[in-house]
Amino acid sequence: MRNTAQIDKVLAAAVAGGHIAGLTAAAADRDGEIYAAAFGLRRIDAPQRMTTDTVFRIASMTKAVTGAAAMQMVEQGKLSLDQPAKEVLPFLAETQVLDGFDGAGQPVLRAPKGEITLRNLLTHTAGFVYDTWNADMNRYAQASGLPAARTGQLAALKAPLGFDPGARWEYGINIDIAGRMVEVASGLDLETYFQRNIFAPLGMTDTSFDPRPAWDSRLATVHARLADGTLKPLDMPAAAAPREFYPGGGGLFSTSPDYLKFLQALMNGGELAGNRILKPETVALMGQNHMGALNVLPMKSAIAHLSNDVELFPGMAKKWGLTFLINTEQGPHGRAAGSLAWAGLNNTYYWLDPEKKVAGVIMTQVLPFADATVLEALDAFEGAVYGTLA
Repeated sequence: MRNTAQIDKVLAAAVAGGHIAGLTAAAADRDGEIYAAAFGLRRIDAPQRMTTDTVFRIASMTKAVTGAAAMQMVEQGKLSLDQPAKEVLPFLAETQVLDGFDGAGQPVLRAPKGEITLRNLLTHTAGFVYDTWNADMNRYAQASGLPAARTGQLAALKAPLGFDPGARWEYGINIDIAGRMVEVASGLDLETYFQRNIFAPLGMTDTSFDPRPAWDSRLATVHARLADGTLKPLDMPAAAAPREFYPGGGGLFSTSPDYLKFLQALMNGGELAGNRILKPETVALMGQNHMGALNVLPMKSAIAHLSNDVELFPGMAKKWGLTFLINTEQGPHGRAAGSLAWAGLNNTYYWLDPEKKVAGVIMTQVLPFADATVLEALDAFEGAVYGTLA
């Protein structure tokens, strides 16, 4: 039996004094789950305590699930990593590149040089960007009324590119496009596809795009970090409706134990408890560098209340696999080089270390993204988890 007292200690310290309202965390190694706990409150000004089955808005942690679904389609021959994506989504043939604005403030658009493929969608090198971290796209969206992908409106997918496909890395709505490819290739909406092909096989009973009445008493409140460091609860709508598609780039609700099951399946080569969702060679492929000589770049915030500036592992060259950030050197808190990770806008985080066979999830509900206090908690949690392996 592992001694997890140090994990308890660092997470209890993270919520002490109300710097984080509450959090849940879970971790697993090659033999199964080694930790699951909850600390603090679901809402800073209410007495209801966090529990391990608390439901969170996991935002971009959705992306890895969409990547797994896309690779299931690749295994079945219904999608290909390098075919032009417009063969699946014809509207992409009309996609243009935004080259800034003219003297009259009108967008300057041109045809892209190169084809958009599933591979560069999954690596954020296709050219699609987010207005949250791209000032030109922010300006374009406000001027044109372009809806956000999270609304589930198909018009959101007709955004211009920020650069030519394959030219560089920039975080964007690429995985929303990839998710729409899964919907078209499978003939199912993404919610139905995920439930049948990923969540049900893995026993992820508390994960869905669609909020459930049974979750009302278990849903964590999102908080805004104010300038003085205090937290303000936010009243957020559960979901936009009606949707024309499910956004594969974000929007899932889940719990730490549920998401850990997904990571365990990947850590085990695509299988958990006798249920296989991907072939081992596919999982290995997903964890490789698919952006070549390009590197992940810092993300400069263009919407301050949603995100801080972001650079995980500053000073380290970082790559991108098929939906994962890859650290190219040993991390400072335990994870091996070649580990996979990402996060959600409301400050939920995960990592998967294929070498040391350990994975962890920590979930909070705080805006803006890349909150320094939560990142400190993530680092402390990661270090304590690796400490149990020694």
